[in-house]
Amino acid sequence: MKMGESMDAAPEGRCPSPEEIELLLQWHTLQSGLRRLTERLLGDVEASSGTAPSTFQVLWFLLAAADQAAPMSQVSQMLGFSTAGTTKVIDRLADAGLVERRPSRIDRRVVFAALTPEGVKAATDVSLKFAEALRRRVVEPLGPGRFGSLADAVGSLDEAGSGCLPDSAACPPSGDGPTSATGQGPVGGR
Repeated sequence: MKMGESMDAAPEGRCPSPEEIELLLQWHTLQSGLRRLTERLLGDVEASSGTAPSTFQVLWFLLAAADQAAPMSQVSQMLGFSTAGTTKVIDRLADAGLVERRPSRIDRRVVFAALTPEGVKAATDVSLKFAEALRRRVVEPLGPGRFGSLADAVGSLDEAGSGCLPDSAACPPSGDGPTSATGQGPVGGR
């Protein structure tokens, strides 16, 4: 729509059909329902652990990643944050001793965010709380089969892959893992 055009003007002079209105309403129910459910699940984790949603998302992402580390660019993509926003989250986690920055073994321009031993424990704790909330709010009401089918159906529509989940086809391992905190070679013996 161009600036100054009326919102009332429908393409080709027609209004949405009842079927199109129903389709749009179904989409609204799906997307708004998932957004609210996600907010509730993240709220459950925050209420039970004091962990902010963005903090939980980073901890879980790194816990599931190879060597429990990922390039900052992948963390930013997963969060949907700007580089500056991601840096603030990682700074808070680093100040708390949960994450450390490590240089890439291959490309010195790349910095990895990596869980510390304390970070692994915190990530495990909050991930278990999230799994508990997910079972209570979603899996139990739907049943495991319907939940799995829903996840598969929605996942099949994601043309970009899995949104850069750790160890997924969308983020193939690059062999560019972080250097250990001591700088004496790769983390995890890679």
